[in-house]
Amino acid sequence: MNVAIVHDWFVNPGGAENVLSAMLDIFPSADVFSVVDFFDNTQREKYLHGKQTKNTFIQKLPFSKKKYRAYLPLMPFAIEQLNLTEYDLVLSSSHAVAKGVITSPNQLHICYCHSPIRYAWDMKFEYLRESNLTKGFKSLLARFFLHRIKNWDFISSNNVDYFIANSRFIAQRIRKSYRRESVVIFPNVDVEAFPLHEAKEDFYFTASRLVPYKRLALIAEAFSMMPDKKLVIIGDGPERSKIEKIASSVANVEYLGYQEYQVLKEHMMKAKAFVFAAEEDFGIVPLEAQACGTPVIAFGKGGVLDTVIDNKTGVYFHTQKTTAIIEAVHNFEENRDQLFNASKIRAHAMSFSTDVFKRKFKQFVLDKCDEKGIEFSLTEDP
Repeated sequence: MNVAIVHDWFVNPGGAENVLSAMLDIFPSADVFSVVDFFDNTQREKYLHGKQTKNTFIQKLPFSKKKYRAYLPLMPFAIEQLNLTEYDLVLSSSHAVAKGVITSPNQLHICYCHSPIRYAWDMKFEYLRESNLTKGFKSLLARFFLHRIKNWDFISSNNVDYFIANSRFIAQRIRKSYRRESVVIFPNVDVEAFPLHEAKEDFYFTASRLVPYKRLALIAEAFSMMPDKKLVIIGDGPERSKIEKIASSVANVEYLGYQEYQVLKEHMMKAKAFVFAAEEDFGIVPLEAQACGTPVIAFGKGGVLDTVIDNKTGVYFHTQKTTAIIEAVHNFEENRDQLFNASKIRAHAMSFSTDVFKRKFKQFVLDKCDEKGIEFSLTEDP
């Protein structure tokens, strides 16, 4: 059986690329396609198992390496030019346009959906606001292209035989956007890389890219109102100056800027709790914290509802306000000794391991191939 795996783009590795790497563990002979591929050799070995990818014409357009997102209006057309006619099974890993590849009735197309195109659907106005495109001619042009992409995104969803959602939150988004049902298979998280550490120290921790929707400034502001509770922040990004201003005004908020992976992991292991205020599609970092036995104080919306168990592996707050975070921290401290056990928290995180993902994903694909009458054997045993 010939297998094709289609991914949106290979630029900055993250959770979606971990999923693709696991797919290649299951289907090592698969050919890989994408809009553009700018991975270096180290990234290629880690995520693509050394494979060379087949890409669209956007790969060769001017400034595409740094400005590939500027070609978003061309991406629906570009992805449809990929010729997959020789493949029996097409697997798309999609949060943008990958699922839009054209397949025939005798091919099986299964889409692992990280999300429908966020900036064309329910997050459109947030995207326009953060891009400073709320008014003027550029705003009108952006809204026109997003409208076109949304319509294409809906139409192209009909070419997918089966959707897999990475969380119940994304399953709801798929149902709302595409009017399609999906099966939830959680993405793989490298929880094995975060060892259990039961001896916690007296500080709270948060880490992320410093962009508005991550709400790290909100967390910092909340802790500035709790002078007896220390917060350590790691990360860099557009909101750095805002974080630095808060940290410099109080003694209990420490901002470390960008740090190497090992430093981040050590803080994750030793923290009393990890604080997470974003609404994410899934949310990998809270699971990495839980793998260390570190409970999570989280905004109770989005993918975190699948990854954090309220009053067992963490505590929810339900509005993105400083008062809600403060109340959640107090609630956590009052119940910490009675409710939170580091070993049990880690055991929960291990259910999101790569082995679990590969077993569930492989079985789903095998079942659908069997229903379609596609026969093949796998020597691998993920």
